[in-house]
Amino acid sequence: MSELLNYILNNEDAFRRNRLPSLYSDFTLQKKTNPDGYAVNIAAWEQALNRAAKRGYTSSRGVRVRSGSIGSSQSAAGNRKKTDHLILRTDESLLRELELPEWGRPVALGAVFAEAMHKHTMIPLPVYKASGSSLQKSQWRLIDPSALSPWNVMSWGARQLKGFIVGSEGESAPQLRVQELVLVENLQEAADLVVKKATGGNSSKLDLIYSKESFTEEFATVLNDATELSDSDLDILLVYLSRDSGAIAYDGKTIKFKSNDEPAHITQQDATIASIKTLVSTISKQVKNLEDKVAELTASAKAALANKNRISALSAVKSKKMVEHNLQQRLNTLAQLEEVYAKIEQAAGQVEIVQVMEASTGVLRGLHAQIGGAERVEDVVEELREEMSKVDEVGSIMNEVGPVFDEGEIDEELEALEKGDREARETKDAEATRKRLAELDSLKQASDEAARKAQRETDVDNQLAESIGKLSNMSVEDRTLPAE
Repeated sequence: MSELLNYILNNEDAFRRNRLPSLYSDFTLQKKTNPDGYAVNIAAWEQALNRAAKRGYTSSRGVRVRSGSIGSSQSAAGNRKKTDHLILRTDESLLRELELPEWGRPVALGAVFAEAMHKHTMIPLPVYKASGSSLQKSQWRLIDPSALSPWNVMSWGARQLKGFIVGSEGESAPQLRVQELVLVENLQEAADLVVKKATGGNSSKLDLIYSKESFTEEFATVLNDATELSDSDLDILLVYLSRDSGAIAYDGKTIKFKSNDEPAHITQQDATIASIKTLVSTISKQVKNLEDKVAELTASAKAALANKNRISALSAVKSKKMVEHNLQQRLNTLAQLEEVYAKIEQAAGQVEIVQVMEASTGVLRGLHAQIGGAERVEDVVEELREEMSKVDEVGSIMNEVGPVFDEGEIDEELEALEKGDREARETKDAEATRKRLAELDSLKQASDEAARKAQRETDVDNQLAESIGKLSNMSVEDRTLPAE
């Protein structure tokens, strides 16, 4: 079983064992009889192939890239394969990789690609490259030049004539055409990740400039850390970023990302900066390789001395000296380039600061023009003070023309109000005192009545006890008389 098929069977829920007979059959017959089932099978194959391509399982022309070499990331563990992630090649090898011993090859795979091209989720590579309009525009239309070839036109006419004379013929799966298809979903995802990685941090404007080599090194693993984008993938990705999304300016050698929605264009300065960055990266790799070589030769010399092989040890030391000489030259060159790059970065920062200061000066100038200068502000403040003083004068005049009252009458009226209020309070307090005394009298009468009742009950109890005592004495005397 191929890696592609193993990935699909283990990671795609739509490819459960009970679904395989339908997915590998000629389900194009269901397009009219069972449209829902037809759409489900189409979507399952399209999604599976897109995801497999994103993981690097669909390319039949993968190239192994050694970790640490130019064009590969230094952080990669072991060797990494360079495969197509954004382009799918539909040919005999794809059918072989999807073949199952039990169900054979997928019969309706041609229909899957035909539907995908109709929806523009997959686009033939030559068509995409030749298109002059952006993929983002709604008026973008897929036109396959081969579809209008004389042979196809004659075949279509023959089928229509046959259907007219004999009757409608059943639809069969279209043949799988050998072609390369751009996977639009993967392309858009890769572009979004690249833009986010390039512009997401607090980067200077120099960090937004790349040569094609440094762009490849930086973003080759943007979709999958285990595999790298192929050269064809990178070419398509650059076309999309520059033509369709407008995220970069690209002249075939230098890439410049846009910042703050400013229009980007490549200048000679940008090309020089990209070249310096690429050269620094290249020399840094050479320094690393030379340092490894020095360590290797040192170990060889020590091993030869341990084996008492003086000639081999001497040869290793001489080679080490030569490598160390080359290493020192590379280090000196690298230091000079890094110093130059630091100065360029500093100058670029200064230019940006001056531009901001210049723009700020223009803003302040415009605001001051709206104000009219300090003299106009002083005039406005003085006018404001005058108007405020006029308000105070008007208030004073209005107070002067108001009605005049006799102060004696006002005092007498106020005294009368106070007297009335005082009498009302006294009357209220006297009434409250009377009610309180009445309540106290009622409570005293109730208490006296309760005491008298209790006394009467005590007297009755005493009389009852006395009577009981007398009766007892009489009973005792009656019992003692016969004995006398």
